[in-house]
Amino acid sequence: MSDSLRISGSIRRRLTIQLVGSAAVLATLLFLIVQTFTRDLAEETHDRILLASATSIMDAISVRAGEVTVDLPYAALSMLSNVSDDRVFYRVMLGAETLTGYDDLPVPEPGSRETGARFDTLVYKGETVRMATTVRWLSRNGVSTPLIISVAQTRTGQTERLAALTRTALLLGAGFFAVAVLLAVWTAQSSIRPLRQLAGMVSRRGPTDLRPVTRPVPAEMAPLVRSLNSFIDRLGLSLSRSEDFIAEAAHRVRTPLATVRTQAENTLHRIERPENRTALREMIRAIDESSRAAGQLLDHAMVSFRTDSLERKPFDLAELTAELVNRLRPVADLKDIDLELEMTGAHAMAGDPILVQNAVRNLLDNAIKYAPEETRITVSVRGDAAAHTLCIRDAAGGFPEDEMGSVTERFVRGRNAEGTVGSGLGLTIAREVAEAHGGRLEIANTKDGTGACVCLHFPSA
Repeated sequence: MSDSLRISGSIRRRLTIQLVGSAAVLATLLFLIVQTFTRDLAEETHDRILLASATSIMDAISVRAGEVTVDLPYAALSMLSNVSDDRVFYRVMLGAETLTGYDDLPVPEPGSRETGARFDTLVYKGETVRMATTVRWLSRNGVSTPLIISVAQTRTGQTERLAALTRTALLLGAGFFAVAVLLAVWTAQSSIRPLRQLAGMVSRRGPTDLRPVTRPVPAEMAPLVRSLNSFIDRLGLSLSRSEDFIAEAAHRVRTPLATVRTQAENTLHRIERPENRTALREMIRAIDESSRAAGQLLDHAMVSFRTDSLERKPFDLAELTAELVNRLRPVADLKDIDLELEMTGAHAMAGDPILVQNAVRNLLDNAIKYAPEETRITVSVRGDAAAHTLCIRDAAGGFPEDEMGSVTERFVRGRNAEGTVGSGLGLTIAREVAEAHGGRLEIANTKDGTGACVCLHFPSA
């Protein structure tokens, strides 16, 4: 992951938290609504039973010859005892006179000609009771007198029923919340699934696959896909231009330098003054260094470019190496160096032949450049089902032991390279090519100490 990539959080986690939070609010509202409704319903039902009891007593009262007779019906109080085991209290009053019941039961004073029912919650005998009161006005000796009937019952049973209803409402709210959480998680997963599928489809593409994304996506993701396709188009155009630029730059830099070097050599043969010949030799050397540095810089740029978009295709490592050996044999002949090629096993492998050719050419060029005259350079290619190995063994004196770990870095040259034209990129290019193919570059001095052996190891698959 790039260090510049900043992660501001997970969409799935954010969406899940929002949905779960909404579910918690709805579950709480559901609990409060159900609890309020059941409490009101229970209280209303209890009040209706109290009123029915008081009305039943009222209906059992008769007036004969101006005397009020109370014949308390059994059903009037039994209907309350059937509801719960709470204690029941009652009081029947005619004006200020208690006809029957509990004398100390508090009874509200009726208003002038007040009728109908009234409900009160009060404390009686140390307990909270709920009381229903109904009033009827009687005429005695031409005077209107209120007949007041009050029936009260303790609230223990009602409290227990309300607690049971509260537990039921709580379980209902908890069940709703649990289902809502599951639905929230499923919704969050479903919502980001198209985004995950798009990311997976893009990440599974090869380094050279710059096709536009054509997979159907939700409308909300359409701007993202359009931006991605636009970026892919710009990237493809940029890569194509970069490759063309590198190839054109290599041609335009190397050709003028080669022309200048040829003219300088021709001039050297026509000049006799020693100081002029020395100056021309220095100029030719500077041209060689510039040409090699420019060439290897362009080679390294090309390697870096093709490594980022490595394209694998089958090729024969032995044929590629043999072609390079034949191409560089005339250069080796100028120093009377014998190039010997050894091949064993199978050599078909998959990779980028242009990169591998560049790496092998840089290793061969280094070996020829540093090897003394009238020596031998052995190039061996071995292959089997596990790996392919290409080794170049020379007699150039080898590498200093304390510089073995650094000579493959860019622009690093060993102490034994002083006085020889070079840029310090040849081994770097070879190492980067090997690593791009999943292999490695191995450097070691020969056992007799006369030279070095540089090997490229490539996996077979």
